[in-house]
Amino acid sequence: MRGQSWARLCRSLRPASFRMVDQPPLWELIGTGFVRHYYHLFENDRAKLADLYIQESLLSWEGDILRGKEPIMKKLLNLDFKKIEHTITAQDHQPTPDNCVLSMVVGQLKADNDQIMGFHQIFLLREINSSWVCTNEMFRLALHNFA
Repeated sequence: MRGQSWARLCRSLRPASFRMVDQPPLWELIGTGFVRHYYHLFENDRAKLADLYIQESLLSWEGDILRGKEPIMKKLLNLDFKKIEHTITAQDHQPTPDNCVLSMVVGQLKADNDQIMGFHQIFLLREINSSWVCTNEMFRLALHNFA
């Protein structure tokens, strides 16, 4: 997020500043900003993703369940590719009754010289100490076997 940290962006998102006509809902801005920031870090400096998780975070990655910041980061830092690019084709965001933001992302990714593959990813975002963090996440490649 060019010269602006995720935490500073979150602090700048105040409900009163979004009461203007034609502004998207606050949860949409939070979700869209998070998605943009997440994939930028994932592609450029995955180690910095650690700031987006807490000790209670939970990740389901292709069926593997990881609990806690350290196991999640170990998984993300040890994925078997050197370069990855994401293309987001759709994203949807919803507020939850407990003031979280639920985000679903659909897109394509290209890792190293592999073929382009579709993927689905879901994030549950919660505000803790004036910063938005990912408490729950699910990731699946969109692989189909029609044989």
